[in-house]
Amino acid sequence: MHFTSEQRLDDGVLEREFTLGEIPGILWTPASAPAPLILLGHPPLGLRKMYPRLVDRARHSAAEGFATATIELPGSGDRPRWPAVEQARADLRRAMAAGEPVSDEIVDALILPLVDKAVPEWRAALDALLALPEIGGPVGYSGGVISIGIRLAVVEPRIVAAGFFAGSFVPRAMFEEARQVTIPLHVLLQWDDEGNNRQQALDLFDAFGSKEKSLHANMGGHTGVPQFAGDAAAQFFTRHLK
Repeated sequence: MHFTSEQRLDDGVLEREFTLGEIPGILWTPASAPAPLILLGHPPLGLRKMYPRLVDRARHSAAEGFATATIELPGSGDRPRWPAVEQARADLRRAMAAGEPVSDEIVDALILPLVDKAVPEWRAALDALLALPEIGGPVGYSGGVISIGIRLAVVEPRIVAAGFFAGSFVPRAMFEEARQVTIPLHVLLQWDDEGNNRQQALDLFDAFGSKEKSLHANMGGHTGVPQFAGDAAAQFFTRHLK
């Protein structure tokens, strides 16, 4: 891990950009150290575009005593283009614009390669982050592409709790992996999410194998998440990471 920039935000949070091989990332740490770590997932829109929302989440987490970190997803931002996934995104946009159902083939082509490549990268980033003296365990995962979170929850024993956003397409193959998830879960569902299959989200929640899991549904679309939903997620992580 190589740090490439550093700045102190006005609330005292230290923000550092880093690279891990070819992978860019950002680490935010509170004044108190060592701090528990939350990995901030995000959609594949690029860190630059997602930065305002990510730094807001990081600051909110720092106020609760958590360090947070994120990395650029494969094929996003300044990383090399990924033609197969870009084609799947184009197929998805075409189907949605035409009012057609999004086929399993499109969802598989869009999500499964991303999960297969992104999860090992997240685990490598976690190795590097936990080697820093200002980062301690335990570790949580929050938001982003829910299928990435599912795979991480299954294969990464250092992640002890996760907050998922049921707002992305889920391949049917991920339902079997969801049954293997056993860590505590806090799942947010926007009831009127225009890009989400509500029944599929409910079925996925039912499939999770965790003994402790809660579903928090709010009225509104994908970007209409109320402030109190973030507060509830913070309380969830405080219970399980401290």
